[in-house]
Amino acid sequence: MVWEVWWVWIAFGMGIAILELLAPGFLFVGFALGAVATGLVLWADLWPAGWMNGNLPRHLLVFAAMSVAFWLLLRAALGVRKGQVKTFDRDINED
Repeated sequence: MVWEVWWVWIAFGMGIAILELLAPGFLFVGFALGAVATGLVLWADLWPAGWMNGNLPRHLLVFAAMSVAFWLLLRAALGVRKGQVKTFDRDINED
């Protein structure tokens, strides 16, 4: 099926990366990197004895795990700095 082809996952990741350009705030970067990483895992055939061959739930499991891992890494690298808080001097609802 189509999910068995490594370049489909990479193309899916590129499509999500393009979607990220239209959305503010790093919403889809983890998913895009997870899809590309899943495609690279399929391309390199890193799993023993064809563990990933023809099994969509395993592909989705790898995609989800990679997406969460990349999201956590990006959050740690680019997230809110320590001590940074939002403060407001006045409330727009109070006059």
